[in-house]
Amino acid sequence: MVGMSGPYLIRGSVSLPEAELVWRFSRSSGPGGQHVNTSDSQVELRFDLARTEALPEVWKARALERLAGKLIDGVIAVRASEHRSQWRNRETAAVRLAALLAEASAPPPKPRRPTRIPRGINERRLREKKQRSDTKRGRNGRDWS
Repeated sequence: MVGMSGPYLIRGSVSLPEAELVWRFSRSSGPGGQHVNTSDSQVELRFDLARTEALPEVWKARALERLAGKLIDGVIAVRASEHRSQWRNRETAAVRLAALLAEASAPPPKPRRPTRIPRGINERRLREKKQRSDTKRGRNGRDWS
């Protein structure tokens, strides 16, 4: 079988270091067929975010802060068991981890600059509301006797 399709890019030229990835395999739950009780197709991928040297310090600090609820002793774990083949689950787990780290280490969005609605637009809106109100008021039949 051909090797993994890595390296898994996080962002720019930064990728997941293969040496720092810890793989664990176990039997997957769910449907199978022949072979189901003998193959370890579920994949758990662990990455030590706190001790890695692969990420720039700024990214690492950002990711540690944002993923604090998902970390256990600075280690992030990703599971994959959707596919029946271990290889495809490995691919899925690695891609999921790379996406998670990319999102967590992304710079914060620029703060929104509050804008003011131009006076002319506001006045036009109020004028149109008044016209609509007058139209609707003219529809009720109070004057009919």
